[in-house]
Amino acid sequence: MATNWREVQQRLAFHEPVPDHSLDAQGIDQEALFAELWSRPGTLVLPLQGDRVLVDADGRLALLSPGQLGDGAGADAALRLYLGRVETEEGIPDDGVLVAAAPDAESAGAPVIAVLVDEHEAEQITAGQWKPLRAMSAELDARDVGLATRAVALANWHRSHPFSPTTGHATRVTNGGWVRVDEVSGAELFPRTDPAVIIAVLDDEDRLLLASNMAWDSRVYSLIAGFVDPGESLEQAVQREVFEESGVQVSDPAYLASQPWPFPASLMLGFRAQLTGGVDSTRPDGVEIRETKWFTRAELEAEVSAGTVILPGKASIARAIIDTWLGEALNTP
Repeated sequence: MATNWREVQQRLAFHEPVPDHSLDAQGIDQEALFAELWSRPGTLVLPLQGDRVLVDADGRLALLSPGQLGDGAGADAALRLYLGRVETEEGIPDDGVLVAAAPDAESAGAPVIAVLVDEHEAEQITAGQWKPLRAMSAELDARDVGLATRAVALANWHRSHPFSPTTGHATRVTNGGWVRVDEVSGAELFPRTDPAVIIAVLDDEDRLLLASNMAWDSRVYSLIAGFVDPGESLEQAVQREVFEESGVQVSDPAYLASQPWPFPASLMLGFRAQLTGGVDSTRPDGVEIRETKWFTRAELEAEVSAGTVILPGKASIARAIIDTWLGEALNTP
């Protein structure tokens, strides 16, 4: 059965970040920028509480007007992030939540600001329901998942960089939340993304290798994955990670698709690769990987149906790759 690997990108189409994040006025002081944006009638606000986002009754991000945030939030928030612009589609519907759509060439669109709120402030916002992004990302459309992923990834970076890693001096936020500056040296710090490879390993019979991680329920199986080492190409990372975790050698790594994964700051790069040795050489490392197992399509479908194997959630690139190999999407969460 030939696999149309281009379908991985189609299955991940909802992850494409639609809005532009360029600043309205590059170099303007952050407080001046946000004060000006906050006063605009069309400004949209995306509240964040940790990794939780606000979702409205229609299952979309609840993008609020500045006035809908409770006292102490918004203008006085500890962290505000300029996410870019989206074109307003419906204005203010009956539930009072602003709805926006992808920008087009005809309009500048409405600016979107993410605002980090604490637990008390989150309780004061009644325009939607708080839900973890990890649980919601498969349900959100391209615009919403693009906004939320960008906001959560940036907020996680800020949370881990209150001080300069080189001098230890305190840093302050500038450029709309996209830069931190060392208060003493003036050196600029930029958000980082850690590349990681995730691999569909196939044998000569087109069976798929899945692995169960020590940190998971023993029934959960996924693709082999790992971070790219310094000085390493993506192809080298694919071969090294597969060998380290499963003991098998692979060749011909081929890129499939990518997915931003803001938990906390990864970019998942999907590959497929071909087994070069025998399947008998497969051995889990016993440290990170509990068990590895080869599956035919029929075997995987049967075990998932029986509940003896649980696959990654539909929001993940791992699931998109597995479903593409299967030729269909399994009816599981």
